[in-house]
Amino acid sequence: MSAEDIVRIVDLRSDTVTLPPPAMREAALRAPLGDDVYGEDPTVRTLEEQAAEITGKEAALLVTSGTMGNLVAVLTHCGRGDEVILGDQSHTFLYEVGGISALGGVHPHPVHNEPDGTMPLREIEAAIRPENVHFPRTRLICLENTHNRCWGAPLKPEYTCAVAKLARARGLAVHLDGARIFNAAIALGVEVRELTCDVDSVTFCLSKGLAAPVGSVICGEREFVAEARRIRKMVGGGMRQAGIIAAYGIVALQTMVERLAGDHENAKLLARGIANIDGLSTEPERVQTNIVYFELERGDPEEFYRRVRAGGILFHRMGERKFRLVTHYGITRPDIDRALAVLADAAKGLV
Repeated sequence: MSAEDIVRIVDLRSDTVTLPPPAMREAALRAPLGDDVYGEDPTVRTLEEQAAEITGKEAALLVTSGTMGNLVAVLTHCGRGDEVILGDQSHTFLYEVGGISALGGVHPHPVHNEPDGTMPLREIEAAIRPENVHFPRTRLICLENTHNRCWGAPLKPEYTCAVAKLARARGLAVHLDGARIFNAAIALGVEVRELTCDVDSVTFCLSKGLAAPVGSVICGEREFVAEARRIRKMVGGGMRQAGIIAAYGIVALQTMVERLAGDHENAKLLARGIANIDGLSTEPERVQTNIVYFELERGDPEEFYRRVRAGGILFHRMGERKFRLVTHYGITRPDIDRALAVLADAAKGLV
């Protein structure tokens, strides 16, 4: 390996490590600004209008992150002591610091996630509480698309529609954690609004595959978003000249969506390559978007992890022998080749 190779870090930890391209930086410098808490930032208003149009909703609200977006959405739908049904592998359940409970007093009711990211309809229905003084009231069902822990699996429109139909029949709302909804749309060959039309609210991230440095958007009906704006203020999310952030997001929506297909292809190449490395195992057929999981079959996982990182490849460890790689803007085909070479070299000789 040359000195030049060693210098270059191939960062496959997450698509959150993306850096904004020059056009985004330029847009942020030139963006007209105002006080967004007063509703006076024109760039924020433009982003929110575009987000609402893309998702087929009446209104939208800029927030700082996907975690904040999901928190604000759940607290808008639910009151203290209410219950939300969500996947046992969902981001909101596992990776959002218990915010819905700690800050909102909302009780999570986890349901088994299938490998494709869905929750069985029969299990969702069984989780809905009957009216009883002893039980919390079920108010909300949360879905995730794409599903991070389920290999970035995209939920099909038909499934989301079926969940929404069940929810409406029982008087419940549906929130969609669509952090990577654009990845889902590209993978399935559909418009984003086909994936969001049946839900009551949706969040999506600007700061993952779309490569903006910060920001997410909550979309829903006008009355819902008005109340979400109050909740955003309550949790400290009211921003002032937020057009600097929104400008990045506008360019992201205009220029970074179609290129996600390249990330998906790189992930599939990565998975196929890993499947051919002795000592590593993965399931290439499960890779539909930009997330790859693999396992170390033998040897010391600490030593393997050390060797790969020493080779300049960064990735997440998800268990003793399980690892995650995420492709994104800035990861090239040569980077994939190099990552595979380092992984193969690191697995060699482990017993």
